[in-house]
Amino acid sequence: MIDSFKDIPVRDDMQTIAFYNLENLFDIHDDKYTHDNDFLPTSVKKWTPKRYDNKLRKLGFAISNIGRRETGKHPALVGLAEVENASVIEDLIASKHLKDCHYDYVHYDSLDERGIDVALLYDTNAFKVVASETFTVQLFNDNGLPDYTRDILLVSGLLDGETIHVIVNHWSSRREGTKETEHKRMASSNKVGEIISMLRNANPDAKMVVVGDFNDDPSSNSIKQLVDRFNLYNPMDTLRSYNRGTTNHNRQWNLFDQILFSTNFFKSTTNAFEFSTANIFDEDFLKLFNGKYKGTPYRTYVGKKYKGGYSDHFPVYAIFKK
Repeated sequence: MIDSFKDIPVRDDMQTIAFYNLENLFDIHDDKYTHDNDFLPTSVKKWTPKRYDNKLRKLGFAISNIGRRETGKHPALVGLAEVENASVIEDLIASKHLKDCHYDYVHYDSLDERGIDVALLYDTNAFKVVASETFTVQLFNDNGLPDYTRDILLVSGLLDGETIHVIVNHWSSRREGTKETEHKRMASSNKVGEIISMLRNANPDAKMVVVGDFNDDPSSNSIKQLVDRFNLYNPMDTLRSYNRGTTNHNRQWNLFDQILFSTNFFKSTTNAFEFSTANIFDEDFLKLFNGKYKGTPYRTYVGKKYKGGYSDHFPVYAIFKK
């Protein structure tokens, strides 16, 4: 692994906000309350301590370098999806490439049926948490019973002294079909709209960053309504192309992982953060380098087959400058 991120001067006037779906970051222990039986040393997938440690080390290397080319340092804030519990986040931030990054985290257990949650990593030297809470998206299945999904996480705090609100999402998947599941993602989108309205009622000029794996593209109704109704900007809108995205399914790229923010990040005021740039972190080391899936994310598993990679998603990031 060539480290081409060394010797880039640190930019004190810039901070990176990132998002990364970690693809099933489960510990190796059985939790009787979650569907984690695939991820045990005794399971078909043989999720052993060695494989777990390898994944932590690789994810840590990726996270530590997001935005480094532009800023010379690791990201200040990283929204995470697909973490099983607090202990896997603690293992992640104690891993080789993150242990010196001063990361702490905000995480709440949700009622998601797969037992996976969202979380926020933050560099304690750059960000001070003021408040955090979760919001449940109420969904029901065909029998009228609750259909549990990931909660939406809101973390408010001071990024280099400036108040910002980060909303972390992992919306319902398209597994049962895009159209069949669209109402679930619209429900999540509506919930994010409620959170934005709540923050703006408290402060009309609240600065917000909405990050997540939305399981929808920038052109999907669920995302477009957030942009149109709530005066958000989506820099990811221009990044998707036929040969680029954050996740690849049936040889088609999708840009499900996105970062949106309130348009007051375009106002230039002294000593306040302004939007600088956004991108997909799709460095070569995160990709398969040969075979028919060359260039797609280098995953940990494909089905039950262990591949030893990072994740089935590329991270995304936005850089803000003072």
